[in-house]
Amino acid sequence: MKRWFLLAALVATTASAHHGWSEYNADKPLTLAGTIEESGYMQPHGFVRLKTADKTWLVVLAPPSRMENRGLPKENLAVGGQATVVGYAHRSKADELRAERITIKDKTTELR
Repeated sequence: MKRWFLLAALVATTASAHHGWSEYNADKPLTLAGTIEESGYMQPHGFVRLKTADKTWLVVLAPPSRMENRGLPKENLAVGGQATVVGYAHRSKADELRAERITIKDKTTELR
């Protein structure tokens, strides 16, 4: 009984940490280019804070295993590096974008 309860609690915690993609406006793709100010290569999704000409965006990336499998290692998300992302803005968070692809050093990685 204890194991079942622990498993149920773990699944509930993991599910609540993962957000739905319906929160992003897939009807209006954006392309952003800028400098990486911060990055994270963690579950459930990696991220970069991308400083563009007009503001800093939180760019939600793919899970680390997918990025690694597609040729985007953690080292490529170095602070100070240049990146271009194509993705969708969050419907209610004006500075958040879900990336479909990211280009760093002339190499484009599909994230979805």
